[in-house]
Amino acid sequence: MNVIWLLSLLFLCFGVLSNGSQKNLISRPAVVNVGAVFTFDSTIGRVAKIAIEEAVEDVNSDAGVLTGTKFVLTMRNSNCSGFIGMIGALQFMETETIAIIGPQSSVVAHMISHVANELQVPLLSFAATDPTLSSLQFPFFVRTTQSDLYQMKAIAELVDYYGWRSVIVIFIDDDYGRNGVSALDDALAEKRLKISHKEGIPPGSSASQGDIMDILVKVSVLESRIIVLHVNPDIGFKVFSVARYLGMMQNGYVWIATDWLSSVLDTSSPLASDTMDSMQGVLVLRRHTPDSDRKRAFLSRWKKLTGGSLGLNSYGLYAYDTVWLLAHALDAFFNQGGTISFSNDSKLLSIGRGSLHLEEMNVFNGGMLLLNNILKSNFVGLTGPFKFTSDRSLYAPAFDIINVIGTGYRQIGYWSNYSGLSTETPEALYGKPPNRSSVNQRLYGVVWPGETLSKPRGWVFPNNGKLLKIGVPNRVSYREFVSRVRGTDMFKGFCIDVFTAAVNLLPYAVPFQFVSIGDGHKNPDYSKLVRMVAEGELDAVVGDIAIVTSRTRIVDFTQPYASSGLVVVAPFRKLNSGAWAFLRPFSPLMWGVTACFFIVIGIVVWILEHRINDEFRGPPKHQIITILWFSFSTMFFAHRESTVSALGRLVLIIWLFVVLIINSSYTASLTSILTVQQLSSPIKGVESLINSNDPIGYQVGSFAEHYLSEELNISESRLVALGSPEEYAKALQNGPGKGGVAAVVDERPYVELFLSTQCKFRIVGQEFTKSGWGFVSIYSFSFHHFSYSGKHVHYNSDKMFILCIF
Repeated sequence: MNVIWLLSLLFLCFGVLSNGSQKNLISRPAVVNVGAVFTFDSTIGRVAKIAIEEAVEDVNSDAGVLTGTKFVLTMRNSNCSGFIGMIGALQFMETETIAIIGPQSSVVAHMISHVANELQVPLLSFAATDPTLSSLQFPFFVRTTQSDLYQMKAIAELVDYYGWRSVIVIFIDDDYGRNGVSALDDALAEKRLKISHKEGIPPGSSASQGDIMDILVKVSVLESRIIVLHVNPDIGFKVFSVARYLGMMQNGYVWIATDWLSSVLDTSSPLASDTMDSMQGVLVLRRHTPDSDRKRAFLSRWKKLTGGSLGLNSYGLYAYDTVWLLAHALDAFFNQGGTISFSNDSKLLSIGRGSLHLEEMNVFNGGMLLLNNILKSNFVGLTGPFKFTSDRSLYAPAFDIINVIGTGYRQIGYWSNYSGLSTETPEALYGKPPNRSSVNQRLYGVVWPGETLSKPRGWVFPNNGKLLKIGVPNRVSYREFVSRVRGTDMFKGFCIDVFTAAVNLLPYAVPFQFVSIGDGHKNPDYSKLVRMVAEGELDAVVGDIAIVTSRTRIVDFTQPYASSGLVVVAPFRKLNSGAWAFLRPFSPLMWGVTACFFIVIGIVVWILEHRINDEFRGPPKHQIITILWFSFSTMFFAHRESTVSALGRLVLIIWLFVVLIINSSYTASLTSILTVQQLSSPIKGVESLINSNDPIGYQVGSFAEHYLSEELNISESRLVALGSPEEYAKALQNGPGKGGVAAVVDERPYVELFLSTQCKFRIVGQEFTKSGWGFVSIYSFSFHHFSYSGKHVHYNSDKMFILCIF
C-alpha cells in the first residue's frame, strides 16, 4: 500500500515539473529582435560593429544563455547624422524591437530617449557619454560605458596634481561638448580651480581650418597655457595641426585631450608621422579596462578577425559587453515569466493616422521588467565586473592616463574614482582603504610639448588681460621702502621687491599696473589710500601699509610681510665717566645708608665686646678710633680685633656677608660704568609722554597721529607733523624749549632706518603696539593655500591677486 502511494506521489511531482518546464519553454519566443544604431565608418563604429557581431554570435552559441531563443540583431547606420540616427531608431520601434543598442551619439540619445520613455523600449548606449542623460529624466536610457562626469573629474585632479590654477577649454559645440565642459567646470570648482576661457567649434564639417586658426590665435594671447580639447577626431586633428603651425605645441603649453584621441590611437595606430608630430607631449585619457585572460583571448581573436588592420578600443569592449548585458537581462526576464507583447499607445492614436504611421509604434509591455533586469545584472565581461551602482553608473569608474611620445604613447598612471591618481592599477587599490592624500597621488614623468621634462608653469602674462590698478604711495621720505623712479612710471624699494617676488611665485598670471598716489612733495595720507580701495578707485595697494583695526573694518589685508609697531625715539645724554666716576655705582642716599651701617655695626660690636675683650678697652678717644677702624676695616676683611662673645661673632658674620654683597655690587657697577657707554634720557617710554605736556612728533601720513590722539587721548595741540628724517633730527635736537619736540613716535622700520644714520637718539621704552605691514584689497577672499619653494602664497581665483607671502 505504501509503495502505491509513493509511486503516485512521484508521478504527480514529475507531472507538475514537466508542466512547469514546458510552460517556461513555451513562454520563451524562438527569436528576440534587437536593434543597433551607430555610425559604421566612425572610429568607434568600425570597432563596435565587429564587436557586436561577435558578441551576438557568442550569445547564440552559448547554451547557458537564452536557451531555445535566438538573439537577432539588426544594425542601422546613422552616417554621423543625428537626424538619420533618430529615424533609424524610430524605424526599429515600428518593428516590435524590444531594445536598442545605441545610439552612439549623445545628440541622438537626447532625442530618442523621449520616445523610449513613451514606448518603454530600453536604450543601451555604449558610447553616449553626455553626463546630462539623467536616469531621472530618461529612465529607459542605460549607459553601458563610463559617463564623462568621471572623465572630467580625472582631468580636474590631473590639473590640481600639477599645481595649475586655470584651464582653457576647446570643445565641440553640441550636447556632448557643452555638457562635458559643464561637468569639467563643476569638477574644477570642487578643487577651487576654474575654466578661464571657453571656445566652441561648430559640429560636423562646417569648421574650416581658418575658423580653427581664428580660435587658436585668440587662445594664444590668453594667460593660461593649459588647454583641454574635448572634440571629435576630425576636428581634434585639425586643431593639433593648426596649433603646431602657430607654435602652440612648443615648450610652455600643456594639452589635455579627452578619450576621443585614445580611441583613435588604439584603433588606427600607427598614425601618419605628420599627425603624430603635431601632438607630441599631449596628455590623453583612456577608459580603463582591467587586464584578464578573457580580454587577452578576445584580443588574440580580434587580430585574426581584422588581420591586424584595425585595433580594438575600449568602446569596442563596452559594445561587446552590452550585448551580453542584454542577453543576461533577457534570460532573467523570461525566467520571471516575462513575455514579449506590445500594445497601442493611446497618445499616438489620439493624433490620428497620417503619412508618418505613428500608430505602428507600440508600447513594449514588458519594458519595465526588462529594464529592471538590465539594471540588476551582475557579471564579469571583457571590461571587468559589469554592474550598476544606485545612481545607474557603471561600477568602479577608472581611466588610464597616457602621454603621446614619438610614434606612439606611454602610460604614466591611472585615475580611479576610488583613490585618485596612482601608478598602481585601480584593481590593486580596491582591496586597500581609500586614500586621496597628496602624498599618495603620483604619476610617472611626462615628456611635455617641446620635448621638455620640466613641468610647464601653465601661464604667461596675457597680451589682452584686464590690468589690476594697484596703488603705490609716492613717498618723499624713507624711499628705501617704496619710491617712484624719477621720470618713469616704475617703482622700486623693499615693498615692491616683496610684491614682485610674490607675483613670480604664483602659478598663474597677475596682470597689473602701478598707480602713483601722492604729489611727490609730501608723503600721501595712508588712510586715504585705504579708503580709495574701499571706494573702488583702486583694486589694491602695495606699500608700507600698517595693518590697524580701523583699516581692517573697510578693506582686507594680506598676512603681514614685515613686523611693525610704534616706538618712541628721544635724545639722550652721555653720563660722565671721569675722575669721580667711582662714586656713581651708588646713589648719595646709598652711600649715606652704607656709612651709617658701618658706624652702627662698629658700636654694636663694641657694646658686646668691651666688657670682656681688652682690645675694645682704653681711653674714650682710643675706643672711638677702635670702633671706626674696626667697622671700616671689615669692608676689606682686614680687621685685626678679634671678637670673643658669641653674640659679637654672630653679628660680625652677618655683617661680613652684607659687606661681601656691597663690594660685589659696587665692583660690578663700576666695571660697567668704565667699560660701557652710559646713556640717559628724561623720556622713559610712552607713559612718560602721556604724563608730560611736551610736544610729540609723528610722521606725515602715518596712523600714529590717530593712535596718539584717539587711543592714548593725547591732545592734538601737542602733536607735531614731521615730513622727513632731517626734520626728525632737527626737532629732537632743538627740544621743547626751542620749538622742537621731546620725542618722536613712529613705526619701528622707519625708526631703525633713521637711527642707522643718527647716533644722537635712541629708542626708549618698549614697542607699545603690535602690527605689521601688508598689502590691501577690497575683496573678501576664499583663501586657497599654495606652497612653493618653502614659502606660502594665498591667492584669489576671481581677481588672481596675491593675498599672502612668507
